[in-house]
Amino acid sequence: MRIEIEKRLIGFSVSIINLCSNLNHEFVAQHLSKQIIRSSTSSALNYGEVQGAESRKDFTHKASIVLKELRETHINLKIIKKAQLI
Repeated sequence: MRIEIEKRLIGFSVSIINLCSNLNHEFVAQHLSKQIIRSSTSSALNYGEVQGAESRKDFTHKASIVLKELRETHINLKIIKKAQLI
């Protein structure tokens, strides 16, 4: 299960990177692109940290960071869509 989640998070990050490469080069699109790439890749990278958690409390904290980054990515996707940047 852990490996499947990791694969899906990596795939999601790659999809976001590919999406951002199709955005125009205007300031707004580039600004949002940088933010969404950071938050999506951060969720995958932080999931690696979750797997190395040293305690249940540490696990919960690190997993909550993954969810936070995914929420940020989701909101950013909504903004990009609503602003019709894609």
